[in-house]
Amino acid sequence: MPTQQLFYKTAVPVTAQRHKDWSVKTGDTYSFASEVNSVPVTAIEFAQAAAEYPIVFAGNDKSVLPAVILGVRENENLYVGADGKWLGKYVPAFVRRYPFVFSQDEAGTTFTLHIDETFSGCNQAGRGERLFDADGAQTQYLGTVLGFLQEYQGRFRRTQAYCDRLMELGLLQPMQAQFTLSGGEQRSLSGFMVIDRAKLKALPADVVADMLSKDELECSFLHLASLRHFQDMLDRVRPETPAAAPAAEPEPAPAGAAVH
Repeated sequence: MPTQQLFYKTAVPVTAQRHKDWSVKTGDTYSFASEVNSVPVTAIEFAQAAAEYPIVFAGNDKSVLPAVILGVRENENLYVGADGKWLGKYVPAFVRRYPFVFSQDEAGTTFTLHIDETFSGCNQAGRGERLFDADGAQTQYLGTVLGFLQEYQGRFRRTQAYCDRLMELGLLQPMQAQFTLSGGEQRSLSGFMVIDRAKLKALPADVVADMLSKDELECSFLHLASLRHFQDMLDRVRPETPAAAPAAEPEPAPAGAAVH
């Protein structure tokens, strides 16, 4: 799976001194995400994301996070068109927050807003929304951005707690999705995990009740239902890519595998 940085290239702290005359125009293009085949999602996004994308868990034996799969090739996003438009109905929050991102200190208590200055929507020509007014004060737009990212961080922490629960209960297992293209080319996506349905159903009643009260059980079944979209995703294979034959159901794979 790709690193957490994904499409961020030169993120620098947002300051009135550096960005006083800067504006940002978002929503016109998602071409910055055209070469990523997965992005993280938070638990609160599962209901909308599960209607379109396969949701899996990526990470290691110490920490995992949920992500949506967006392509069958390592550097291809099937949900970004040639014109930069997002082709799905739901745009993950990780994508929507770009070009902004928080960094945090080692203690994890202080967050600093950064912006990727390479984003095509960044400009000093007044296009979009200004970051600071003529006096160097934050604009309402920048305040809205800060609020969105603060909310995202809160949802991220709650998602981590859910993932920690899955790991503590031993519910995750390595999986692999295999695809055969019409020309005979074999493709596989691996290095991710899914919930073991049998283990989930075998949980003690008190654990199930607690997970239900915290919406963790709902998230788990939304994740399992979303796996059907591995097949649906192939309908989006671009014309320049050979048409794909039906995909195999996800099969167990050794832990630590990668995209091939």
